[in-house]
Amino acid sequence: MKYLLLIYSNEESWAAISEAEQGQIFGEYMAFSSAIMKSGHYIGGEALQPVATATTVRLKNGKPMTTDGPFAETKEQLGGYYLVEVKDLDEAIGLAARIPTHGMGSVEVRPIMPTPPVE
Repeated sequence: MKYLLLIYSNEESWAAISEAEQGQIFGEYMAFSSAIMKSGHYIGGEALQPVATATTVRLKNGKPMTTDGPFAETKEQLGGYYLVEVKDLDEAIGLAARIPTHGMGSVEVRPIMPTPPVE
C-alpha cells in the first residue's frame, strides 16, 4: 500500500533555532531518507518552500482565482512529505514515528487512493 507522510511544523519555531541545530536536523532527515531508500519503502519526497511562497487556487464562477499564501491560517504548516510503499498502516506509522520532527510538529499518515489505469 502507498501512504503519504505529511510533515507539519511551525515555521517560526524552525526559524528560532540555531543554524547548527537546523543542520543537525537536516542531517537526520537525510539519514532517514537514505534508510527508507535502502529498505525499499521510499517512492518519493521533498521539502517545501515556506508558506509565504504558496499560492492557493479556487474556482469562482468557473474561473480560477488565486490568493497568496495557504488556504487556511494554522499553527503548523506543511513543510514536506514522503511517499512510501509499505505493507499496512502499522508499518506506515512506524516510518512516520522515525521522522525527526524534534517535537516541533507532527506527521499525518494518509493512504493513497488507487487510481485506475488510464486507457
